[in-house]
Amino acid sequence: MTYQPYLIEGGDRPARWLVTCDHATNLVPDSVNNGTLGLAAEDMARHIAYDVGAAGVARALGRLLDAPVICSNFSRLVIDPNRGEDDPTLLMKLYDGTIIEGNRHADRDELERRLNRLYRPYHTALSEMAARQPDTIICSVHSFTRQFVGRPPRPWHVGLLYSVDERLARPLLARLNAEADLCVGDNEPYSGHLAGDTIARHAIAYERPNILLELRNDLIDTPKTQDQWATRLAPMLTEAAEKAGV
Repeated sequence: MTYQPYLIEGGDRPARWLVTCDHATNLVPDSVNNGTLGLAAEDMARHIAYDVGAAGVARALGRLLDAPVICSNFSRLVIDPNRGEDDPTLLMKLYDGTIIEGNRHADRDELERRLNRLYRPYHTALSEMAARQPDTIICSVHSFTRQFVGRPPRPWHVGLLYSVDERLARPLLARLNAEADLCVGDNEPYSGHLAGDTIARHAIAYERPNILLELRNDLIDTPKTQDQWATRLAPMLTEAAEKAGV
């Protein structure tokens, strides 16, 4: 089977929603250092290589919302599709205390090769999916680690990231904050504004309603918990879109 730098599930589903997952896998394609970045298996299984559990949540959300899902098919350590092309963290050489051996000597030519083979095809496909309807709503699914090396634990169970477009974020935040068992991050654990990222390129630039979900990865590390979170979030997303009038 020919390698593809992205995977689309339910491409003909009719909903306005488009569910994306930028950091879906820890795969290193054979075209990159013969399929290895020189890291131990335990490092490739960590959050540094991909967003643990996010792809399962994204796919389950797609099924529940009757929406297409697009996932990257390469590790964020190979090249990060949720960064602008001029972002200095596009190709990481050190991440959360781990040296990325396969990237240590990657020069501009190697970066350009990965952009052409992986990053740009993914964004081209995402752009085409987002344009399939005139009123697309984008939901981007990510996960975060509970604790970075040498830093305090993060308290949030789920975070919502957004920037200039708050239409969907505000009602969704209110709905999540009404859940007594949840600690909800408002633009936590990261800022929702990152120039050139996926939401900026495919949502904000076209004034498409959007939200980026950040789920703590120890809460979605099994298919069962991924389905549970998707089942919990899907009606909230639908309700928030209705309340926002988008």
